[in-house]
Amino acid sequence: MGVLGEIVRHKRDEVVLRKREIPRSELEARGKHASPPRDFRAALRPEPPVRVRLIAEIKKGSPSRGVFADSFDPVALARTYAANGATALSVLTDEKYFHGCLEHLEAVRAAVGLPLLRKDFIVDEYQLWEARARGADAVLLIVAALEAPHLRDLAQGAKGIGLGALVEVHTLPELDQALAFDLSLIGINNRDLQTLETRLETSLELIPRIPPGPLVVSESGLFTREDVERVVAAGAHAVLVGEALVTASDVGAKVRELALLEEGQG
Repeated sequence: MGVLGEIVRHKRDEVVLRKREIPRSELEARGKHASPPRDFRAALRPEPPVRVRLIAEIKKGSPSRGVFADSFDPVALARTYAANGATALSVLTDEKYFHGCLEHLEAVRAAVGLPLLRKDFIVDEYQLWEARARGADAVLLIVAALEAPHLRDLAQGAKGIGLGALVEVHTLPELDQALAFDLSLIGINNRDLQTLETRLETSLELIPRIPPGPLVVSESGLFTREDVERVVAAGAHAVLVGEALVTASDVGAKVRELALLEEGQG
């Protein structure tokens, strides 16, 4: 079945339970009274002299690496990211596999003004309202986890309530499927979610196949300035980085390095 298949099956069961705990009508009421969503896509468009935008990820752990550190403060991380040049933040909210939670998203929203991506395995429109109610400005939609009609419905549902959608692919057939929907944000995940193996070449091979129009985000497996330089040369507008930042000895310096910021930029 692979890791992704296992996660998606668990997520569907999890959503059933969450619906019993908090009715969708309650989430819709919260979402409709929340502050207007920030423009996630606009935050990812680089303007000279900036060459790439950085989505800095708040991530406690992963299935392949376990928990990165016992002491984890999502709000402190968010503030450090924002102060050093990140232009958007990604907050992991999956509990079982990535040790995140929706409370992290809510706490970060209260602490910083940057656009926020809810990073999770979205399989139901209910989760879009969860994201909106907790302060997210965009959600991740994974092509490998969704049938084409379901992907279209979720993308349209996100747009309908004001959320951006970062649609993630990691193979050419998935990219072709995403491009058929005329999307404005496409993520290339360098990690195969079935095997958890990472290849930077995934971005290098797929980005040139994307026609002008969508903003392109390279995700995962980016640890050095040279890694970012390579995907930017291929055409990436933004990068999404988690592990390299969370595990850095100097988080602020790592943010500036991976955002390709020179002295004085921010």
